[in-house]
Amino acid sequence: MTFAFTVSATLPATPREVYDAWLDGKKHGAMNGGGPATASKRVGGAFTAWDNYIAGKNLALTPGKRILQSWRTTQFTAADKDSEIEVTLAPVKGGTKITLKHSDVPDGHTGYKSGWVTHYFQPMKKYFSAAKKPPVKKAAKNNKQR
Repeated sequence: MTFAFTVSATLPATPREVYDAWLDGKKHGAMNGGGPATASKRVGGAFTAWDNYIAGKNLALTPGKRILQSWRTTQFTAADKDSEIEVTLAPVKGGTKITLKHSDVPDGHTGYKSGWVTHYFQPMKKYFSAAKKPPVKKAAKNNKQR
């Protein structure tokens, strides 16, 4: 048996910024703080996240709007089929509403729902908030000798 759930959040970034970061290995790892990640911007391309804990393939991509991926973790058994995540991005006041539907999750893997919030959405809010802040100017040093 499997189950599905949906989680969402508002991020301080445009849909295209979120889409591009999700499909860029370096940015993906940075935005969730989960260590090394790999990614592809093509349908059929493979990805990994959280230092190879998560792996899958891009099933459908609509730039700036939708990402559909097969998804599994190292906790899945060989008998478990891949689950699927569908990430939809919609512009809202203050940024982007990200909605993630995770389906075909193997029974007993109930921690993924809260994991998306604590290990993705919360760090993503910080990542995109920091990206929006103007750089801090350093005070000029007084080099006069007395």
